[in-house]
Amino acid sequence: MSRKMSGAGFDVVYITSIKDSKEAIYTAIEDGFGRADILLITGGNGPTKDDITKNTLCDYFNDQLVFDNEVLKNIEALFKDRNIALNELTRNQAFVPERSTVIQNKVGTAPVLWFEKNGKILISMPGVPLEMRWAMKEEVIPRLTKMFQTKKFLKHVFYTQGISESALAMHLNDFEEQLPNGFGLAYLPGGGIIRLRLSVKGDEYVAEMEKQADKLKVLLGEYLLAESEDPLQQLLGNTLKDKGMTISLAESCSGGYLSHLLTSTPGASDYFKGGVVSYANSAKMNLLNVKQATLDNHGAVSHQVVEEMAKGAIEAFATDCAIAVSGIAGPDGGTVQKPVGTVWICTICKDSVVSKKYMFGKSRENNIRRSAVMALVQMLRCMQ
Repeated sequence: MSRKMSGAGFDVVYITSIKDSKEAIYTAIEDGFGRADILLITGGNGPTKDDITKNTLCDYFNDQLVFDNEVLKNIEALFKDRNIALNELTRNQAFVPERSTVIQNKVGTAPVLWFEKNGKILISMPGVPLEMRWAMKEEVIPRLTKMFQTKKFLKHVFYTQGISESALAMHLNDFEEQLPNGFGLAYLPGGGIIRLRLSVKGDEYVAEMEKQADKLKVLLGEYLLAESEDPLQQLLGNTLKDKGMTISLAESCSGGYLSHLLTSTPGASDYFKGGVVSYANSAKMNLLNVKQATLDNHGAVSHQVVEEMAKGAIEAFATDCAIAVSGIAGPDGGTVQKPVGTVWICTICKDSVVSKKYMFGKSRENNIRRSAVMALVQMLRCMQ
């Protein structure tokens, strides 16, 4: 919600999460209207007893619930498409505040409710993320941009890797100090990479934005991975498509998470041919042709094994490229020589074979996620 509003030129001044209680909702609305002209609410419009937002909004706006036949028709159509029987609780979602503007939810049962009071706006959306995103894209942003004059939000996003956030901030200190008024540089770290967002509001800054973005690109040098807003997996997919190449995966400690990331991008079947989650050594040998002697002599977490895994994936799926990941996710299984968080990643692209060792830490969840992210980064680096 915040990202979409900022992108449409609105200033987001406050974000808060509250519990499902009348007092908390009421206070949040009062405080919100004291800070802003527009309040966006998500959650609490469903059919269960803990969904009290709608009733609280009636109290706040001195309103009452009335039955809306158009909402019921929308719900009945959705249930018919899904072959689900309509029950009384769901039918009750057709009760809406009388003074609100009702916006039909085309992907769910709880409608979007729009209130206006003393020149200010409150919009209550469903809490289901899919439904909220639909409402923001199809209804909320288009309506608000018609009502309010906003300046276009200009931005350039850069992926950086190979430098810490603090070191990067020191490296770019002079650049930040010399940015023209209105420009901002945000550091967005996560998964071992840092996204930099250079931004400003106003069409009059288009030329200056290009100038500053070019300066930043030069300063980033070897730390620059890509200039894009797209997720890493989409960047890799686009690169593979542009080069007419295919890829396969051999995963161990990442447990299929890397495959999940690649297949989350529409059109992945154009370049992703398949993968093997070879968690056990027997799977590595039987499915990827990793040699028993290699495992015995070097262990599953080694550059020798990930290279054989990657080559095995290329043979199994007949692809141009492959990524192999093997490590110790934790919290157990580490040794003095190979502590928890030790991960080897091999990337093969045509004749280029690159194997690197990473030390991530003790968190299992973080190790799985960072293994996948670094695998994408390493593959992108290999293809540059």
